[in-house]
Amino acid sequence: MDMKTLYLIVPLAPLLGAIIAGLFGRVIGRTGAHVVTIAGVAIAFLASLLIFQDVQAGNTYNGPVYTWLTSGDLSLEIGFLIDRLTVLMMLVVTFVSLMVHVYTIGYMADDPGYQRFFSYISLFTFSMLMLVMSNNFLQLFFGWEAVGLVSYLLIGFWYTRETAIYANLKAFLVNRVGDFGFLLGIGLIWHYFGTLDYAQVFQQAPQLANQTLSLIDGHTWGVLTVICILLFIGAMGKSAQFPLHVWLPDSMEGPTPISALIHAATMVTAGIFMVARMSPLFELSEAALSFVLVIGAITALFMGFLGIIQNDIKRVVAYSTLSQLGYMTVALGASAYSVAIFHLMTHAFFKALLFLAAGSVIIAMHHDQDIRNMGGLRKYMPITWITSLIGSLALIGTPFLSGFYSKDSIIEAVKYSELAGSGFAYFAVTLGVFVTAFYSFRMYFLVFHGKERFKQAHDTHDHEADKDGDQHGHHHGGHSAPHETPWMVTLPLVLLAIPSLLIGYLTVDALLFSDWFGHAISVAPAHDGFAKFAATYHGPFAMALHALQTPAFWLALGGVALAWFFYMKRPDIPALLAKKFGVLYRILERKYGFDEFNDWFFARGARLLGGRLWRWGDVAAIDGALVNGAARLVGHIAGVVRHLQTGYIYHYAFAMIVGVLLLVTWFTRG
Repeated sequence: MDMKTLYLIVPLAPLLGAIIAGLFGRVIGRTGAHVVTIAGVAIAFLASLLIFQDVQAGNTYNGPVYTWLTSGDLSLEIGFLIDRLTVLMMLVVTFVSLMVHVYTIGYMADDPGYQRFFSYISLFTFSMLMLVMSNNFLQLFFGWEAVGLVSYLLIGFWYTRETAIYANLKAFLVNRVGDFGFLLGIGLIWHYFGTLDYAQVFQQAPQLANQTLSLIDGHTWGVLTVICILLFIGAMGKSAQFPLHVWLPDSMEGPTPISALIHAATMVTAGIFMVARMSPLFELSEAALSFVLVIGAITALFMGFLGIIQNDIKRVVAYSTLSQLGYMTVALGASAYSVAIFHLMTHAFFKALLFLAAGSVIIAMHHDQDIRNMGGLRKYMPITWITSLIGSLALIGTPFLSGFYSKDSIIEAVKYSELAGSGFAYFAVTLGVFVTAFYSFRMYFLVFHGKERFKQAHDTHDHEADKDGDQHGHHHGGHSAPHETPWMVTLPLVLLAIPSLLIGYLTVDALLFSDWFGHAISVAPAHDGFAKFAATYHGPFAMALHALQTPAFWLALGGVALAWFFYMKRPDIPALLAKKFGVLYRILERKYGFDEFNDWFFARGARLLGGRLWRWGDVAAIDGALVNGAARLVGHIAGVVRHLQTGYIYHYAFAMIVGVLLLVTWFTRG
């Protein structure tokens, strides 16, 4: 089998599984649906491993696979760019997707939409693979929109619930805002470069470095600055950066497996991958890099604050995802693209682990998601407990665990950056370490330690509708105590916990300190602050030991200690603080007022504009003037003409003579 065929197999195997499960789900049944989709993703993962080995041997590929449209000089093609950045993303996407597929067998066991769900998640995997493997902006945009569409279907999977429909519409609309900027950026690329092929665009980019355009009279902007900021606006929507972050916490309305798939390894990381892929463009615009840096810093810190007051187990993890995406964006702004992709990879494993562990707890808790109704689950759910602890320790950057190497590298890269905004970004990512540790272990202690609060909770919660919305009753009867979930749920937890422990230590040398990405990523020497940190690097073991002297380690330790003190020793203190700092608490509870502002300004504004257009356009102009007006005009003319219809012959003869005179005058006037 040649490599080109292998490249095609990677996206097409999950697509085939999605088509079979989606169109023939009733024929093949539940078992058939999960067998074909898991087989498709497993084949994609194995093919990605083979491609990875081939790329490691020095073989890359950049070329068309299929010509979709040719018009004059314009040729729109489906093509693959297989290099080290691509294969790393392919491995992460296919592995996490495979784990989510297996987990879904246990989680969605009694759901009536079982086959439909497997079809969607397999289609999602295909869309993401098309995005990361693309070698041109057309295919990138296809993958970009496809993951947006499938995420809409998945977030609103339980379409009988109003909250799910509201959440998926919100996600769709907010992403359209970002995608509008993204499309404008691609349009400018076509206008100035005359091609949509990555390689040709990157080759021509330095020639446009000093070219300007005038958006407003008297104000000129660098062409590449405008293009990069517009492309990044697309990433702000997809990767949920401030202020386009509002859709991501609400998307928890979907089933837990898609929370892991969308918010860990795939859709939300598409924006991070795209900016890293566009590094040859971003490196030519310091203004765009500063914009990326500041937006990432705001997201990293202020979304972390919101995680502190959440009581829904999945929303805590969702806000942690927002914060970590902010960290990745900060790394991109500091030109540490390899570090951003490294954190993307490590985060994919431990965040998928935390989401799936949260789902395991939700099953055991009869679908109650409120962490205030949990506690003491450690002895009932040993596998979920230990894997959650590993995921939480990796998330807060514990030395030797995967999250430590990527997170610490981001902090160091920002420290050495000289871009405008790097001082604020350094403050944000450093303080963010404390915030992350606090809310992560607040959740961990409330769920797995302390007194059991679920027995009395079940008396009130068992008879309620499923809070996770899945009406499919993983209820274990009556008021039975929680117990460990089936192996289909716990196996993916164990398989994700292993890379969460080891992947950072094993790969940090290669990915960050050996130019592993090669030509896939470009960094201008003037922006390479990370190189200053690299000069002091002496291996993963020494890096972890050195971390014991850094502020980040002690801030993380302080966050864990404070969470333990507040929620294990003195649980009365958080309530007192909430009362004492009522204004601040209400600001956090209202999520800084973004949702209210969007509802008041955009939603209300759209309704008012729609009402005006209806009154002026439909009622007044179309119905009033055109339709009824035309009828009234005909009636008015008829009323006037009626007076001329007298019935006297001499009146008609006189009219004919006048008409003939007018015609003769008209024809003889020259």
